Amino acid sequence: MSVHAPEMPIEVNAESGIWTTDALPMLYVPRHFFVNNHMAIEEELGPERYAEILYKAGYKSAWHWCEKEAECHGLSGDAVFEHYMKRLSQRGWGLFTIESLDIAAGTAKVRLDHSAFVYQYGKVDRMVDYMFTGWFAGAVDQIAESQGLAVRTVARQTQSGAQTGCDYGLFEVSPL
Repeated sequence: MSVHAPEMPIEVNAESGIWTTDALPMLYVPRHFFVNNHMAIEEELGPERYAEILYKAGYKSAWHWCEKEAECHGLSGDAVFEHYMKRLSQRGWGLFTIESLDIAAGTAKVRLDHSAFVYQYGKVDRMVDYMFTGWFAGAVDQIAESQGLAVRTVARQTQSGAQTGCDYGLFEVSPL
């Protein structure tokens, strides 16, 4: 296994200790800490209810992220979504690959390899990466609106690497 330094800029404010990448403040926490908290909340609420909550929060967060990053880097259209998938991959969530993307039609398909959730959960024969689902719809919708398009979308996970017979996750975005 080869390793390399992070591929994204990280700055730490000497006075406040706040980490930033590009235009946004960041947190750096161990994966097990984050996923164990995720699992504890899921245990209390149930995966279905927790997925609903995360979808809404993730949608809103992706919208904000795409808006700020597009402005910071002077990006538009597909380049914003491509940058988002690159940054998610660089931050350790897993490796995200765009299999298809059509902002005007409100469609996308994203493959996820090496999911942080699958590493922690293992093969549990259910989808465990649902935290990401709202992110894709929020990103597509923000980019569409920035281009003056009225399309609104919904995203769903169709498979997870945590399921028997599946080696990777798959997410699909489609119009409402």
